[in-house]
Amino acid sequence: MTELSTEAVNHHSVNIDEMNTIDIIQLMEKEDREVHQAIEANVENIALAVDLILEKWKLHGRVFLVGAGTSGRIGVLDAVELEPTFSIDPKRWVPLMAGGKAAMWEPLEQHEDSENKSVDELKEHDFDHNDVLIAISASGSTPYSVAALNYAKKMQAGTISISCNKGTVSSEISDVGIELVVGSEIIRGSTRLKAGTAQKMVMNMISTATMIRLGKVYKNEMVDMQLINKKLVKRAIHILMDLTNISENKAIELMDLTSNDLKKAIFIAETNSDNELANQYLDEANGHLKEAIKSYQKR
Repeated sequence: MTELSTEAVNHHSVNIDEMNTIDIIQLMEKEDREVHQAIEANVENIALAVDLILEKWKLHGRVFLVGAGTSGRIGVLDAVELEPTFSIDPKRWVPLMAGGKAAMWEPLEQHEDSENKSVDELKEHDFDHNDVLIAISASGSTPYSVAALNYAKKMQAGTISISCNKGTVSSEISDVGIELVVGSEIIRGSTRLKAGTAQKMVMNMISTATMIRLGKVYKNEMVDMQLINKKLVKRAIHILMDLTNISENKAIELMDLTSNDLKKAIFIAETNSDNELANQYLDEANGHLKEAIKSYQKR
């Protein structure tokens, strides 16, 4: 453990228990700058991770996020937000956490040593070579996530790891090893701090970039979000108005016409076409709205 940078003593904070509040906050802010440096050093590997996911996605593969403790909770948080934001089938972006769903609400970190459990869970989901496994672990050596990586490798699936140390066993196993070396925490070994922040930021990058590449975003708008409440319906209407320069009444009319399908409504407004053509061109463009509009305009 002492060889791990995440477990080392932070010499800037050895007297943190004597500091006043503002000094503690200023120290935390200064230490958090290392997070950005660590991510900057990994942008190429983060991009490779996204491209690997896209490659498997075309084969109808799924993404599995595996982790324990803070790392597992980050995976769950990222996964559950993709369905309402991008209308992703939750069966295609699956979080697995040591200790199960209860571990989101209770401290069940003892389950991180349950290496057989992660493999059993992958088998229950019929995990195969078309899938991708992302192992999230600050140490890079958590048994629960390492066992899942080994199984994924055996199945010839895509493997990605996100850890916060150099030369980890997780990276050795993975097709893409992302090592976010953020250094020692201000409270020794408390990887819910810099390590957790770095992991969350990278998961945001991986999932968001994947969704963009899949055509879930038009310009910089969420055009595939699920309109499950009044606020989101209102947001969709305003997006439609802003992007196509139409009136609110016209926007509401188009949303009604398309059964609240924002992509189709934008296509119709931009091309002055109809529902049938919107369906045709969006299908041909695999849901990429900008490509669909360009294709229609070139006909």
